[in-house]
Amino acid sequence: MVKIKKRKLKDAEIPTGSMADIAFLMLLFFLVSTVIDVDTGIGLTLPEYIPVEEQEFVPISKDRLAAILINENGDVLLNGDVIAIPQIKDNLKERIEEKINLPANKKLVVSVKTDRKTNYNLFIQALDQIKGAYFEVREAYAQAQYGKKTIDLNEEETNDVRDKIPITISIAEPENVKK
Repeated sequence: MVKIKKRKLKDAEIPTGSMADIAFLMLLFFLVSTVIDVDTGIGLTLPEYIPVEEQEFVPISKDRLAAILINENGDVLLNGDVIAIPQIKDNLKERIEEKINLPANKKLVVSVKTDRKTNYNLFIQALDQIKGAYFEVREAYAQAQYGKKTIDLNEEETNDVRDKIPITISIAEPENVKK
């Protein structure tokens, strides 16, 4: 009798020798084609440069000025009174509202001055509070005047709101203050 040998079939295999090459190529592709969102800084509109000789210095009366000082310890002064950063908005809103119907040269000017060692985050928080005060007053004015939110105003109405409530913030040069 003849014995029939069972043939062993090779299992099906996928060649994986170049799998690492493919993985690295895909990694490289995704690294090159991905756009990474990078914060570029604070969006501030800076005034155009005017040489010092041509600048005209106009004194500002005390009732038009809101002076915010931030020292290196994080203490905040608003017109000489110690205040917490979250209170800035409420205090400024009242002063901005008082001056809505006055001419442009009588509007409130907010001056922010820091020490060179002031925490940058505190400076940004203070600026946010100041801008928030202006935006809330603008929103209230638009609602009272036009019965709409500022985002729903047309161009003419938006310009009127901006003229009535201009955002005037003066950022003073930081300095070292010796105690």
